[in-house]
Formats: sequence, structure tokens, C-alpha cells
Amino acid sequence: MTVKDSATVTMFASPASWIESDAVAQCHQVAALEGMIHVAGMPDLHPGKGAPIGAAMASSVLYPLLVGSDIGCGIAVFPIRLGRAAPEKLARRFPDLDRALDPERDADDPAWDVARDDIPAGHEEGLGTVGRGNHFVELARVATIEDPGHASRLGLSAGDLVLVVHSGSRGLGERILRAHTEVHGAGPAADPVAYLAAHDDAVRWGSLNRRLIAARVAHALGAEPTEAVVDQCHNLVEIHDGVYLHRKGAAPGDGRDVLVAGTRGTASYLVAAHAGAAANHSVAHGAGRKMSRADALRRGRAKHTVEQLRRTPVGSVVVCGDRQLLFEEAPTAYKRIEQVIADLVGHDLATPVATTIPLVTYKTPDLSDRQIRHNRESRQNRESRRERGRR
Repeated sequence: MTVKDSATVTMFASPASWIESDAVAQCHQVAALEGMIHVAGMPDLHPGKGAPIGAAMASSVLYPLLVGSDIGCGIAVFPIRLGRAAPEKLARRFPDLDRALDPERDADDPAWDVARDDIPAGHEEGLGTVGRGNHFVELARVATIEDPGHASRLGLSAGDLVLVVHSGSRGLGERILRAHTEVHGAGPAADPVAYLAAHDDAVRWGSLNRRLIAARVAHALGAEPTEAVVDQCHNLVEIHDGVYLHRKGAAPGDGRDVLVAGTRGTASYLVAAHAGAAANHSVAHGAGRKMSRADALRRGRAKHTVEQLRRTPVGSVVVCGDRQLLFEEAPTAYKRIEQVIADLVGHDLATPVATTIPLVTYKTPDLSDRQIRHNRESRQNRESRRERGRR
């Protein structure tokens, strides 16, 4: 479907896919912006704050709001070698990924061995933590091989174990966006070169953080850290063919390998992306929400217990001490990953290489209610202090 607006808008979703009308409306709102050339909506498209999530937007003007606050957010895949993979036992061995690595206090932590460069922008806050929302760390098993030749080049075989890490720039991107919006609101970047320099730091920081997280988990599980076979950012802006290509919840699709995340209760798909200009050289980044967090919380509490959500339909274990987040991120809150992949294949944007099935999905430490409340209050107090410091 292509609709002429101030810019062209193309939805890469079949009639079998459910795309929320508000998300389509947001695409057309973006298309009306000055300098906008083309908006491509992916099959995981859903409404976001200020701009749709699951969209790639090409423009002659750079708009920081189209990237959003979590600059550098992405998904990386790290092979891992373990003995017998018993989900319940391994779930108990995951480290506390709400506790950040401190370069001084934790100088002897072996996870630092994977951090070969300086910390981008000197941003030490949140190092080695996964964050909230839809971020996660997952121990998964390669279930099926769809393209043996491509999988072999990546060193993956059926039965192999991998760590999947989905995380971003942990406050750095938010700081960069706020510095822009406090002066320019939703308008374009006054100094694109300066914005891109800060933005690129956040992208590098996100990649570094995913390596640190994977190393922390590998050591905790008794394994050696490995190099990522896939690491693609899906919240960024690039200069492509002379224009600014903004991606918000859309992964680079120009010849790169991408892990399109399902849910904690379904498969995820590793794909070889080969999207062209009509799709703004982009592919979907995941299943995409079909319910707001409020709806997922309300409906989930009516249908499920906490214990039911800690064991998924595929037999995996969920580590999540935040009960509200358990319901907000329930598999039923997301679209069917199989339909998202079918749309990518049907529109010749990607070729499936392999599927992964979760064994353990980590969201937050499984703490007592008292500890959860204390951590939440501490986080809110820190945010309040930071906010007062900006005034």
C-alpha cells in the first residue's frame, strides 16, 4: 500500500497482519514533516511517543525525535558453550543485571576484558545493565536451520546455545535527546554534525554495553565470553545515499544479519536482510506490540497468575522480579512473530537463516517484594535528584 502525502508512505504488511490505525496515522504525520522523502512501515509497526515504532524514515532534514531517546538500542547474539542446559538451574545463576559495573569498584571483574576501548562519552552510569521495558537477556537454543550455508558461515548449528541481548544506551541517549528537545522541541537538529557526534557515541555505548552484559552472564554461567555473530542497532540515524535515514524500532536491512525478536514464549528468527530502497533498506526488529502496557496489565491479570507467566508455553523460565513488568511484557501483548517474518519474506526484505527458542529470559532480578519496592524507590529518588539538578 503506497499513499502519497508530503512524502511517500509504504506499509510492508500483508492483509493478514494487524496494524494499528494510530501507528499508520503517525507515519503520515511524519511524512508531512519538512524535508521528508519516504516513510517505510515494517510489519511490527505500532504507535510510539512522537513517532511510530517499527518505521524507517528518510529525509533531507535530521529529526532527533524520530530516533527517540534510546539511541543505540539493538540486539546482539553471542554463541555460548555450556554443559547440560537445565533452565531452572541456569536461571538461578544469572547475575543481578540491575547492578551496574563500576570501573573502579569492579575493576577486577573479568567482564571488563571484552571492553577494549574507552567508554564512549565517558558515560559510566548503567554499564552492564539491561534496563526495563522490552529489554532482555535470553539464553536460547538454535532450534531450526532454514539456510544451512548462511548458518554455517555464522558458525551456528541446530542445538547450539546463544545469548541474545536486547539493550540500549541506558540514559545516554535520553540525555542527548533532552538536550535537543529542551531547546528545539520536535524540530530538526540545529547542528546535525554535533548531534551525530553525540548520537554515534550512544550507538557505540549500546554495543559496548551488550558485550559487557553478555560477558557478565557468560561468566556467571561458567562459560567463556565470545564475540557476537550478530549485533545490529535498531534506534539510530544514518546518512544513506545522501539523506538522513532515521530508524526507530527498525533494523538495518542492507545486506546485514538481524535477529528479529519474538517474545519470551515464542521463537525468534535470525534473518539475512536484503531490503531495498522502497523499504528504506530496513527490516522489522521484533514481533511488535499489539497491546499497550496498560491493556496488557489489565487483561493479563484477568487471565494469568504470576507463576503462570514465569513458565512459558515453550517450557522456558522467566526471571523477572517486577510483577507489573511480567504482565506488561507477556507474550500475548505482542503480535505473532511468524506473521512478521512471513511479511518480510513476502515482500522480499529478508530470508530466514535460523530460529532460536528461549530457555531462560532475564528481565530483572527475582527479588522479594520489599527489595523490589526499595529498588524502585531508589531509582525514582535518583531520577528526582537528576531532574532537580537540571533546573
